[in-house]
Amino acid sequence: MSIIKSSLKMAVATFFSRILGLIREQVMAAYFGASGVTDAFLVAYRIPNLLRDLFAEGAFSSAFVPTFVEANQESKEKSRELMWQLFWLLALITGTICLGIVIFAPQLIAIFAPSFVNDPHKFELTVTLTRIMAPFLTCVSLAALFMGVLNSLKVFFIPALAPASYNVMSILCMLTLSGVLKANGYDAIYSLGIGALLGGFMQAVVQVPLIYKYNLRPMWPKQFWTARSKKVFTLLGPGLFGFAATQVNILVTTILATGTMIGATSWLNYSFRLFQLPVGILSVSIGNSNLVHFSEAWKKGDEKGAKESLQSSYYLSFLTVMPALVVLYCLSDEIVNLIFERGRFDRNSTLNTAMALRMYALGLPFYGLYKILVPTFYALDRQKVPVLASMFSIAFNIGFCLLLTPLYGFKILALGTTLSVLLNALILSWVLNQRLCLSASFFFNPRMYKVMGSSLACIGILEWIKVELFAQPFFIKCLWVAAQIAIVGIVYAGILVLFGERTAVNALWSKVSQKFKRK
Repeated sequence: MSIIKSSLKMAVATFFSRILGLIREQVMAAYFGASGVTDAFLVAYRIPNLLRDLFAEGAFSSAFVPTFVEANQESKEKSRELMWQLFWLLALITGTICLGIVIFAPQLIAIFAPSFVNDPHKFELTVTLTRIMAPFLTCVSLAALFMGVLNSLKVFFIPALAPASYNVMSILCMLTLSGVLKANGYDAIYSLGIGALLGGFMQAVVQVPLIYKYNLRPMWPKQFWTARSKKVFTLLGPGLFGFAATQVNILVTTILATGTMIGATSWLNYSFRLFQLPVGILSVSIGNSNLVHFSEAWKKGDEKGAKESLQSSYYLSFLTVMPALVVLYCLSDEIVNLIFERGRFDRNSTLNTAMALRMYALGLPFYGLYKILVPTFYALDRQKVPVLASMFSIAFNIGFCLLLTPLYGFKILALGTTLSVLLNALILSWVLNQRLCLSASFFFNPRMYKVMGSSLACIGILEWIKVELFAQPFFIKCLWVAAQIAIVGIVYAGILVLFGERTAVNALWSKVSQKFKRK
């Protein structure tokens, strides 16, 4: 119940943030479509954003939270000191990297998108956008530090809502600055770069009141390089190798995408954003919740409680992402058409984006498992395992994409991502099984088969009632898509109840209804 409660708080907050993110993508699609300028923005944004995977959402958070939990169990002052030691160290490290990005932006773009060099305007556009967004890295890294601290203190809602400020600023900047920039002779796409920078800054600022509320006000530590701050960076160390492998993977896929056809980078981005909607709302929320509860139990020596937390998170992730997989895969054309097809986003873009979305959607359950298992290994001080698993799966993905993209086009890049996440999750599951002496029923049990059976039934019903909607009025399309999603939810929950899974369904419903009653 504690896993469900904390996961639900994060999921509700993340839901609002992701919906705003979807609106941001809609505005971007309407203003700029899937064009050369959106490709320029996405390549430029990828440079600071990929570094965020190391210093914000990825290895750093997984290394920091267990160490902060340990310090907080010892004393409040020690945890506060650790937080501000890492705040100033992060600010220094990421600030230096940002300066490097600004100075070497032309060289970085030449590496990440070599085909842009042949188009001077697109190349210059991408370089300028990269320089505008470089400080975004520092802002989101410090925001992630605040989020990790607050999550460790069992504060989940506001930190999970913080990314919404990024989406709000991006939307406002597109709506208000696009015309102003164009009138003054600048490309309107710069509004997106400015919005990203301001959004990253606000993502950190909105969490500051809570930092004060929990008596973690700023301080200048007497020492920066203490045993615990060193431990965080020691845990982070192996992540650098996995990070390097990840960047090679991103570099290869970006080059392949920009080398296929104009718009391919944008189609992959729009489809990945839709894929990230259930991932962010469900998988990330459950994974972050598990990290806190598993770390707390493990540090106390409660191995049984830690295993129960892990199994609950695993089942809850599978239970919630499977209906999302069914909807995204079976209704991909209709969803992309409804959300994006307007303005400069045409029917061809809809079909290509939907095709990539189907490839990504197949990886949802494996991505959910991956988001749970990686932080678990950091809590176990076995951080080398996810790094090696990541490097192995990335090597597979690069080989797969290099071999097949020239033959089958950009959709292979989405399928390669799904297969590499599957491989990664399988490796992590096998090693964790050896480390914790888990039984086969931990991963494969009747409850999981019931979820799979319910999902297959939903696919059959959707295929049976599916009709052509492209020519229908927008309002009719909305009603029919909403009705199909509702049918999936009702059939899925109904079959699970018939199979005897009343406890899980009732627990989720109880927590949701309690939230609404309080409101």
